[in-house]
Formats: sequence, structure tokens, C-alpha cells
Amino acid sequence: MTPNKTVRALTLALSGACLALAVWAQTADMSEGEIRKVDQEGGKITLAHGEIKSLDMPPMTMVFTVKTPALFGDLKKGDKVRFAVAREDGKFVLTEIVPAAAR
Repeated sequence: MTPNKTVRALTLALSGACLALAVWAQTADMSEGEIRKVDQEGGKITLAHGEIKSLDMPPMTMVFTVKTPALFGDLKKGDKVRFAVAREDGKFVLTEIVPAAAR
């Protein structure tokens, strides 16, 4: 292998490793829960959730504002999900949500 091909191969390998690490870090920050209610009209989802480490929040059931209507997708009551939430303007805002099986 020529030096240029070696550098390209190493660059591609490192890029792939960085991408994998970024995806892992993102999913590691996600919490798990179960949908109790979907209110698309009101822009809210009620979740029974485990600990949300990023917010130092214990397990409970609560209502979250949904950042964008596209997040609702085909979600329905009873679905197990993984989600990310942030505090924005004093509200807990759901910024990402996926079925728990999609890891």
C-alpha cells in the first residue's frame, strides 16, 4: 500500500470510529420510558420514565412538551421508547424520541 493510500485508509477508519463514538454518546444520554398519552394537538407526550441523568431527575410519570411535531411519528400509548429531553424556558422539552428497539 502506498503512503497516500495508507493515509486515506487511516483517515476513513478514524472518521468511522469518530462517528460511531458520537452515535454511542448520543444514545448513552437517552433515557428510557413508556408512553402513557399522546396529545398531538397540544404538542405534548406523557411518559412514565426511568432516571433522567442529564437533569438529575428520578423515575416518575410526567408530561413533556414536544420540540417539533415530526417527533410524534407513529408513537402511541404503551410504546416503549428512548428519549432525550432538555430544559428550555422553564419547560422540559422532548428533543428526540425513538422506539426502544431502535438502538
